[in-house]
Amino acid sequence: MSRSASSQQPLSWWRHAIVYQVYPRSFRDANGDGTGDVEGIRLQLPYLSALGVDAIWMNPWYPSPLLDGGYDVADYRDIAPRFGTLDDARRLIAEAHDHNIKVIVDLVPNHTSWEHEWFKAALAGGPGSPERERYIFRPGSGPNGSLPPNNWVSVFGGSAWTQTEDGEWYLHLFDISQPDLNWNHPAVREEFRSIFRFWTDLGADGFRVDVAHGLIKDQTFRDVDDPDKALTVSIGDDHPHWDRDEVHEINREWRAVLNEQEARLGRELMMVAEAGVSPESLPLYLRPDEYHQAFNFDFLECPWDRDEMVDRISDAIARADAVGSASTWVLSNHDRVRHATRYGLPVDTDNNEWLMHGPYEILDADLGLRRARAATLLLLALPGSTYVYQGEELGLHEVYDLPHDVLDDPVWARSEHTFKGRDGCRVPMPWTADGPSFGFGSAGSWLPQPASFATVAASAQDGVTGSTLELYRAAIALRRELWVNAPDLVWDNEERNNVLSFTRGSLRCVINLGDDATDLPHGDLVLSSNDVTGSVLPGNTGCWLRS
Repeated sequence: MSRSASSQQPLSWWRHAIVYQVYPRSFRDANGDGTGDVEGIRLQLPYLSALGVDAIWMNPWYPSPLLDGGYDVADYRDIAPRFGTLDDARRLIAEAHDHNIKVIVDLVPNHTSWEHEWFKAALAGGPGSPERERYIFRPGSGPNGSLPPNNWVSVFGGSAWTQTEDGEWYLHLFDISQPDLNWNHPAVREEFRSIFRFWTDLGADGFRVDVAHGLIKDQTFRDVDDPDKALTVSIGDDHPHWDRDEVHEINREWRAVLNEQEARLGRELMMVAEAGVSPESLPLYLRPDEYHQAFNFDFLECPWDRDEMVDRISDAIARADAVGSASTWVLSNHDRVRHATRYGLPVDTDNNEWLMHGPYEILDADLGLRRARAATLLLLALPGSTYVYQGEELGLHEVYDLPHDVLDDPVWARSEHTFKGRDGCRVPMPWTADGPSFGFGSAGSWLPQPASFATVAASAQDGVTGSTLELYRAAIALRRELWVNAPDLVWDNEERNNVLSFTRGSLRCVINLGDDATDLPHGDLVLSSNDVTGSVLPGNTGCWLRS
């Protein structure tokens, strides 16, 4: 398999980076208020440096009512007081750079919080006011405008429209507290170009852009035949609000700003898209004048199946190469059930809602972790960059038995208590085996941690041979030494059931996805996800070999 397009370009840092995703509210609490903060992240920079990461991606840390985990932004140029101050952010970025760690900030351009000054002005301005033009307000339908303007539905459940006191309706493709911006308005375009400049001037090295495919809406606001299907299917210009052609003009505006800032600041910048589009459409976001990278969710959703994995890996690499980008690999994030849990559940899991709901009583946790460790070696051997979600290096599972009265995700309320939502992957990190919140802070934590966290805390795994933490440390270090500059990926011709195997020069990655042991290919064993003895590779185990 050729990677000629990308191999002809300089190896920019983002092309091979290990990017560690930090959910600030749940990472480390430095002031003892039960909520993670910027200072807590700064205190853990030595840990992240020892882990070997190249960059950290900060989930939203802006002022916010936190009605959707910070993705309801009230001010894009400040830090939430519960997390710290702008000076704290400056100090964190500067010290991260001292550790040779880049900082990527989360940008949320599709919508603001209803506490944003723009939306407050829009409500005060009334129908027809210039302030309302920065959002998407429309008169209702039906008798006296008492019904929503159309039948669009919210990603979180229910109508995508909410009526104001003066009778108009505003669009929110997500929570009621997240009014969608009008990206046909020049003031909105200029505001976000300015926000890009603000954070790069402050020291940020890149941006993860939320809902990158959802900024432009069909201006006829027509009804759709199947509102629920319209939430998930991207069909280009025929779709009312996902993946419309006009979004690429916005992408090019942003790339131009980053190029200008690169030249002015003298350092390389990047942006990565969260674009929930088809594999066929994704390369359009990766053209040289648009995004540098886009998340490869096609692999994240892949079942534990050899043929599926080979197909999705091959496709992702080929599509990225075709436009001179680099593939991204990710197994978990703040929106998905942790992969150590996914891999331990029965294979019905095309439906993520089923995963969010359970049934977790049939979880095989040991099998899930064993497969998760093997999958880690697979991803770290692939060309491209890898995104690691906080806690996966500890082998954390989804916390699926949170009491109903602590659930914070708006999915719980919007689904009329049908789905618990995403809180289970956002439970605060365990740093020590004891203490009121396992070292997360000096008090409790905003979501309760299970007692099992004591055995998987960072301190309990530090220096312990065979622990998941030490596996990640060793694998990341060896990846930098062996795999980053390795030749193109070539799949092994010999096909064995449930065995995925490829070479890159003298290096071979072998993953046994079956439950039964298989013969180990010839070569010197460099690293394995579980114990390997003799010439046998156990089931659900991965290894690296060198000829």
